[in-house]
Amino acid sequence: MIQRIQSIYLLLASVVSGVLMLLFDLWDTAKEGVKAIDLFGNEAIEMNAIPVLFIASALVALFAIFKFQNRKLQITLGRIVILINLILLGLLVYLLLTLSGEAAVSKKDIGMFLPIVAMLFVLLANKAIQKDEDLVKSVDRLR
Repeated sequence: MIQRIQSIYLLLASVVSGVLMLLFDLWDTAKEGVKAIDLFGNEAIEMNAIPVLFIASALVALFAIFKFQNRKLQITLGRIVILINLILLGLLVYLLLTLSGEAAVSKKDIGMFLPIVAMLFVLLANKAIQKDEDLVKSVDRLR
């Protein structure tokens, strides 16, 4: 059912990945207030993979909400969201470590931790889904 706690957790994971990504910056350069990486002097390169992974994580988490009748598929979709967020976190850490020697002073913002928060919500949702699956199996044994 949609009103279960795992649906709320998956909705929160979707909001963290989809909406909060637009509100919080990953990092800011002193010259520009845009979400860009200053890799080679003044040449700002937009990272297209980061927003795509954020949106893919949000869409898969949102899709998993409506698969409440197939709990095994819902758990699998949750694991896919966790995998997407791990890839995203790895990409962000890699970019964070390779930003040395930049011309402009930059600051890293709270948006770097959004994949961790989304993974936490999906882990809580998977735990609640597994609890429901165990409950259904125990009721089936009694019949």
